[in-house]
Amino acid sequence: QVELVESGGGLVQAGGSLRLSCAASGRTFSSYAMGWFRQAPGKEREFVAAISWRDGATYYVNSVKGRFTISRDNAKNTVYLQMNSLKPEDTAVYICAASNSYCSSYGCYASRFRYDYWGQGTQVTVSS
Repeated sequence: QVELVESGGGLVQAGGSLRLSCAASGRTFSSYAMGWFRQAPGKEREFVAAISWRDGATYYVNSVKGRFTISRDNAKNTVYLQMNSLKPEDTAVYICAASNSYCSSYGCYASRFRYDYWGQGTQVTVSS
């Protein structure tokens, strides 16, 4: 099976930056997409960003466009989330996910039901 391990979370001041990493490992790994979701206390798990593993196409929730960048390293089976201009409302547990289902639209990539594997999450806290 596939294991996803996140790293890079921490405490940062508003306006600062963090870079999250998600490393995928397992006996066999093949996925159409990897992405990031986040969950703040009292809120539903929210889609943040995703990337197609095969062609590198990227998808973002509107609230992070222009601030966050998702990227991949195929050789390392790792996906990154560069987060700039962080805001207090970005505070959440950030969770990495991988999907074995084909997606061709934003709505597909943004659906938590399309993902098959989930990491344990890494805490991101942005102070005012």
